[in-house]
Amino acid sequence: MQPFRIHVFLCDQQKPEGVPCCSARGSVQTLEALRREVHACGLDNEVQVTSCGSLGLCEHGPNMVVYPEGTWYSGVTAADVPEIVRSHFQQGAPVQRLVRTDVDGLSAEIQASREKMLAARRARDAAGVLPDDLNDRIRGFQESRTVVTALELDLFTAVGVGASAAEVAGRIHTDPRATEMLLHALSALRLLVKREGIFHNSPEAARYLTDGSRDNARPALLHTAHLWHRWSTLTDCVRTGTSVTRDETAPGSEDWTEAFIAAMHRNASERAPLVVRTVGTSNVTRMLDVGGGSGAYSIAFALANSELHADILDQASVEPITMRHIRAAGVEDRVRVRAGDLRSDPLGKGYDLVFISAICHMLSVEENLDLLRRCHAAVAPSGRVVIQDFILESDKTAPRFAALFALNMLVGTPGGSNYSALEYTSWLGESGFREVRHVKLPGVTGLMIGSRQ
Repeated sequence: MQPFRIHVFLCDQQKPEGVPCCSARGSVQTLEALRREVHACGLDNEVQVTSCGSLGLCEHGPNMVVYPEGTWYSGVTAADVPEIVRSHFQQGAPVQRLVRTDVDGLSAEIQASREKMLAARRARDAAGVLPDDLNDRIRGFQESRTVVTALELDLFTAVGVGASAAEVAGRIHTDPRATEMLLHALSALRLLVKREGIFHNSPEAARYLTDGSRDNARPALLHTAHLWHRWSTLTDCVRTGTSVTRDETAPGSEDWTEAFIAAMHRNASERAPLVVRTVGTSNVTRMLDVGGGSGAYSIAFALANSELHADILDQASVEPITMRHIRAAGVEDRVRVRAGDLRSDPLGKGYDLVFISAICHMLSVEENLDLLRRCHAAVAPSGRVVIQDFILESDKTAPRFAALFALNMLVGTPGGSNYSALEYTSWLGESGFREVRHVKLPGVTGLMIGSRQ
């Protein structure tokens, strides 16, 4: 069976710096160019492009193999791709200047490369050298910190359509020597490109990290910069059992609040349509959004049901930000905001739906129980409570994102964590809800739904 007329395997394996590999020779650019060209030529349903591990010709990459005939190419650059697609894929004529025709030589080179790799692996193992993936994981903070600093300085906006290190330093008021070092590191990370002494944003950086771009994510990503400082206290938090930083969410910390709500809004806007479809809006005319932040979920529910009215409960410092989003969506006549403390204030009465998204992980077990009891009192007799959060498996070692995010709550809250579906089921039952169910969603979050009978 051949679901595709042509199947291309292109090596994209990354190896330690200094070790020959296709990735170091530009396979990423070749792969991107190949996928673009196949799409541009209308061959998506005929040609399947798959990245793969080493093909054993590391000295001559980027390498790729085209099936079903098994044509081997070496040294394929992005500039070669249009010719290969036109000549080989469309006309059936391989590009001979790039084809490996010496079968015996090809086999010998692959075998020699394999033996060399195995010998190096044995030598490293015998010497007790730290595995590359473990070493990279331990030192991964260096790349993260480099990008976070660039975001804090708004460096990508300063680079603009192209600038020297001195020009960038002048625009962001930083030391020229240190700025050049940072620009070089960002170039090594492929977020910048340096040509003849001038730095340029990569397409990715220009789209997502510069002011004025439609998809600029910097305001939301600045929340990660704030998290950096909290995570640096993790060792002390594990020793003490709670956060050791000051309460950065206190009134007056406007930068923190703006960045936090921007980050939450970006995530919520992406997931809101999926959540609304899953939960449904039939028989929902009154909704309470507990700790609703930017109001992204309330807005999505209101847009899906013209009869639905939503109340958002959040801190007074968040209210002006929420109102900006509500007005922008044109639902200010049906979505309201009221200031309050979800840990202690009354929630109201008679709601068909009480929605709690990304809140329970901030609270301790006791606080969650108290919140859910008050939610039960706020839900109408036939209503529901819906919790969206990072829900752990029963042994709490998976999903990986949720297990790591539990540490985010350790460093940032007095008693927060991530919790399992079993824990949520127990709390909801103890609070009076029935027909409790766990709904898994694509992505990192899931839902816990309970009904008031």
